[in-house]
Amino acid sequence: MTTKDDWPREKRWKDLYIRSTKVARAEQLGLDYPRTTAKQLVQKEETARSTERLKVLFVCSRNQWRSPTAEQLWRKHPQLLTRSGGTSPNARHTVSVEDIRWSDVILVMEEKHKSRLTAEFTRLLDGKTVHVLDIPDDYKFMDKELIEMLEQCVPSILGIE
Repeated sequence: MTTKDDWPREKRWKDLYIRSTKVARAEQLGLDYPRTTAKQLVQKEETARSTERLKVLFVCSRNQWRSPTAEQLWRKHPQLLTRSGGTSPNARHTVSVEDIRWSDVILVMEEKHKSRLTAEFTRLLDGKTVHVLDIPDDYKFMDKELIEMLEQCVPSILGIE
């Protein structure tokens, strides 16, 4: 005879037994159990897409005009995550070890920026792609010509639309 306190334990045991037999039967049939709903599949897909975004670090000298413009321009692109930094100690945000580790691709404005990064972060740059955009320091923040240049060269380098 069971008491009132034993009843929930017995019910849980039965639920576990039934579930294990359902799992075993589903495996025999080659089915997933419990089944994933369409909503769960969509959520998984969205999560996977958000983690597949390319992390791009834009670099110039003082992180004042060119790299912040590039970061601002590409910040809302669905395939990219962007940051910017400068190679100078006087930069608004000096490129750090964390920035280099975070990035998948590094886009520098001039060859001298690539040289400075290589000199300072040699080991961290192993396996990283560094591209030189050849954009001189002749532009202000969000200058129309600068934006046009960035819109022309960045998509082809990164392989985005």
